[in-house]
Amino acid sequence: MASAAKRQVRYAPGQVRDGILQVMSLTSQALPVKEIEDRVAQVIGPTPGSSVRSYLRLNTPNVFAREERGVYALRSANSAGVQHDGLMDQQWREPFAFGRATLHHADCFDWLRQQDDMSIHAVVTDPPYGLHEYSHEQQAKLRSGRGGVWRIPPSFDGHLRSPLPRFTTLTPEQLEQLRSFFFVWARLLLPKLVPGAHVIVASNPLVSYLVSAALADAGLERRGEIVRLTMTMRGGDRPKGAHDEFPAVSVMPRSMWEPWVVYRSPIEGRVQDNLRAWKTGGFRRPIEEKPFGDVIPSSPTRKAERDLAPHPSLKPQAFLRQLVRSALPLGEGVVLDPFAGAGSTLAAAESLGYQSIGLEKDDRYFEIAKDAIPKLTRLPVDANQASR
Repeated sequence: MASAAKRQVRYAPGQVRDGILQVMSLTSQALPVKEIEDRVAQVIGPTPGSSVRSYLRLNTPNVFAREERGVYALRSANSAGVQHDGLMDQQWREPFAFGRATLHHADCFDWLRQQDDMSIHAVVTDPPYGLHEYSHEQQAKLRSGRGGVWRIPPSFDGHLRSPLPRFTTLTPEQLEQLRSFFFVWARLLLPKLVPGAHVIVASNPLVSYLVSAALADAGLERRGEIVRLTMTMRGGDRPKGAHDEFPAVSVMPRSMWEPWVVYRSPIEGRVQDNLRAWKTGGFRRPIEEKPFGDVIPSSPTRKAERDLAPHPSLKPQAFLRQLVRSALPLGEGVVLDPFAGAGSTLAAAESLGYQSIGLEKDDRYFEIAKDAIPKLTRLPVDANQASR
């Protein structure tokens, strides 16, 4: 008890405040004080309840709305540096099922808290980076084709390229929020994973270090990275407004690859023990004679797929099916995509005969995914490309 008390008084100024704002900004519900205290303790460790209650009282009504006695909600998105997107009034729709895939219209943070411990066998996901590029404001700019964090590239060889988020525009505060976002998410996810479950998260070279550090700090074991070998059209440009003056200069290297960080829930005993008990702990080989490798040749997502599932971050089925297949070493278990987008991970799992669960909070993408999952599942994939 003495050591716990020491920890409680050694927080840096503002750490309790930041913990409260983090957990309140990542929920779509008003929370009782006791629940807020428990969630803050998950994020920053044992915390005096009196500190949490005092901060809530002192900052109501400017920052928090008191919904009823002892129940609070975050009033202002700006207070936490997070786009809350009006989720307090969100009307969740009925789940969508197709084969062994189930898609929930849900906020992943709230959904995870309601699940049984040790019920997920693998996670494969392409998440939003700290929510910024998927806020209502940035999505409106993307859909109008003007401004914001999304870079709308020109047509190239007669083909219009997919938009890309410009992560160089993120402020230090947004980068810190990105780290906090993944840390809180991983802390909630960890108890829901069976021992040895792999967590495979898409990232990019500019922010993967933050994502990776957050997952490690949350208690997952780093197991390397998987390289999706593809040109993303990010980087390689000359200095803006000075193309003629510096014709031989690239501001950044042209990105020729995409990192997917790989983490694992701690195993029980040896890998073979974990495989027998939980059917997890390793990767499924493409064929018995060939190990699963960490470089997967890929291509930009084809127009035919993007027409079926119009989402700015859509990954090709040829790539996803290899990745998802590898995530269940014995081909058994539940694959979760907590940021499902247009449902491409669920479609890949369904094409393999795997059970999968997806979560998507955006109304528009949820409806797109309902239509896209059956179509992407039936999409033919070149056998040579899918087995490389």
